Amino acid sequence: MLTAISNALCRITGSNVGAQTVSEFLIGQSELVNLTSPAASALATTTKRQPPKPPPVNTKASEAELVTEQPTLLSDPGARAVVSSRAFADFTPKASFEIKKCDVHRLEEGPPGQAELTREQGLHYYRTMQTIRRMELKADQLYKQKIIRGFCHLYDGQEACAMGIEAAINPTDHVITAYRAHGYTYTRGVPVKQILAELTGRKGGIAKGKGGSMHMYAPNFYGGNGIVGAQGQIFEAYNMAALWKLPCIFICENNKYGMGTSVERSSASTDYYRRGDYIPGLRVDGMDVLSVREATKFAADHCRAGKGPILMELETYRYHGHSMSDPGVSYRTREEIQEVRSKSDPISMLKDRMLSNKMAAMEEFKEMDSEIRKEIEEAALFATSDPEPPLDALCDHIFHNDLPLEVRGTTPWSKLKSSS
Repeated sequence: MLTAISNALCRITGSNVGAQTVSEFLIGQSELVNLTSPAASALATTTKRQPPKPPPVNTKASEAELVTEQPTLLSDPGARAVVSSRAFADFTPKASFEIKKCDVHRLEEGPPGQAELTREQGLHYYRTMQTIRRMELKADQLYKQKIIRGFCHLYDGQEACAMGIEAAINPTDHVITAYRAHGYTYTRGVPVKQILAELTGRKGGIAKGKGGSMHMYAPNFYGGNGIVGAQGQIFEAYNMAALWKLPCIFICENNKYGMGTSVERSSASTDYYRRGDYIPGLRVDGMDVLSVREATKFAADHCRAGKGPILMELETYRYHGHSMSDPGVSYRTREEIQEVRSKSDPISMLKDRMLSNKMAAMEEFKEMDSEIRKEIEEAALFATSDPEPPLDALCDHIFHNDLPLEVRGTTPWSKLKSSS
């Protein structure tokens, strides 16, 4: 069993965010998020799992979109119209990219410094990460409307981590994550509407509306654990995994802040990939989906070869605050957030790579964005119109397969039935 634990926009757009919260700014600028970042390096591997029934990728743009007519010199009898058309065959089917070299601990060598990306993989990765981004921005909106209540930890900015990991493992591998679980829930195969419905506490949610943001589950996926790398437990887990040579990948998504405290203020050593001591470790560019994918492939091969556990630190960044109760700018500046978005955004990085290598057309990305927006709006409509679970189902599924039993309610004389 393989276990993976878990802007320059203001200057470009001329927007004034002085009076805005970070999340309000993100929603306002979401249309531009993938249009401003420069190209970067990349990675590639065969996708093992597709998110649930996404709209089909338009791998062959329409004739109207791809044909450009050049001026016709009709004054010359021998002249004729010159038509330039770009067919599917004109797109680069596969490209190789330089990726950032991983720092290694107790390893003779790390993952390769190059990664291949096919056109199909790139479009799939883009759609998946953009869907997660839009889903999280919609969750932010629903929370502010008080439709989503309670704890809610958003994943926008860290999409390359979930996508890169899923692209490198098998659907039968087991994934355990912490409470920032929405992105992993989607990459593990749960439709957007079931995720949003769980956030709104509706019957059609992935946990039937009784789990919320921090309790989402799917086959081979266990999401929403509340304790993140608690010191005693994590070192005990490292020790047992090493003693028994368990095929386990420990993953630290280092988004630079523990709640509102920067890693530099909280840790004497910020080399988290070395924290396993006797367990080999990698430090990976967590903003690059290809770097994450290649590092995860390397780690998975290490585990499957019987070499025991391995630790990966993914250097990433969250755009929102720690949770919806955190505005996210009391311990960091808006300028810091905007700089990361303009230079390292994982979605923009992938798109720029593909455009610069003629692997896709801008029209395809625009069409995909439109389809994703429609999917998210339809999911939000379902999540706000689906009924809440009935009171008599409140205590169901306490046990997996036991006989119905009585459960005391909030008062000693109130009894509810539980069935599996």
